[in-house]
Amino acid sequence: MPTSKPASTSKPTAKPASKARPGAKPVVIVAGVALAATLLGVVSYATTKPSSPSGASGRSVAEVSADPSAGVYPELEAYARRDASDKLALGRADAPVVLIEYADFKCGYCGKFARDTEPELVKKYVDAGTLRIEWRNFPIFGEESEAAARASWAAGQQGRFWEFHKAAYAPGAKEKGFGEERLTALAKEAGVTDLARFARDADSAAAREAVSKDQEQGYSLGATSTPSFLVNGRPIAGAQPIEAFTEAIEAAAKAAKPSRSSGPKTGGAGQ
Repeated sequence: MPTSKPASTSKPTAKPASKARPGAKPVVIVAGVALAATLLGVVSYATTKPSSPSGASGRSVAEVSADPSAGVYPELEAYARRDASDKLALGRADAPVVLIEYADFKCGYCGKFARDTEPELVKKYVDAGTLRIEWRNFPIFGEESEAAARASWAAGQQGRFWEFHKAAYAPGAKEKGFGEERLTALAKEAGVTDLARFARDADSAAAREAVSKDQEQGYSLGATSTPSFLVNGRPIAGAQPIEAFTEAIEAAAKAAKPSRSSGPKTGGAGQ
């Protein structure tokens, strides 16, 4: 397995102190969770970038098996918030499968997933009520990453998170940087109507707290690179081929309880 990383890959320089999410039970890092953290924490972009899914050889640690329980950690399934008012989520709160994405707007592979894979998952599974996608801001590339994360949250306060997400991950977008003027331009492109409120929200204590909460959840999982995912407690590291996600989603849906198969749709607009 390759061990080198592309030059653009980096790890967070500092890990914030862990805090318990209000209302959540403390996460106990038992053997299974520690193993899952290892899967996400040591796998670099080089080992998880998209590759041909054909053939049995060269399978990565993030790929799935035919056994719907293989590589699934119940402790990690509890990371899903299933909050119907979550403005950074897409799909029904009671969907049988929840895909949690830990990502950075300056991450090239996150952009590839957002452009090439996520829309297909939305069309096939979110629109059908099978899948819910929950976004976690996990900025690891410095101040601009932090600023873009807060801006995405601010756009979400006006119901335009997914539109901002699409604009920020458009081809060539990250190369233009995420300075203040650029973030305002992205918000305008995303259809954010009150730009003055957007600026206030993006610089608010609430935005910083929301981003920090997402970061801490990712760190507690053991994620050190982006994108990292959980599918009903199954870790997937990197922008894997779409087949890895469809296999994981379908296995999770098969194993899910029937009680989560119905309910009103909630979350942001489709991409």
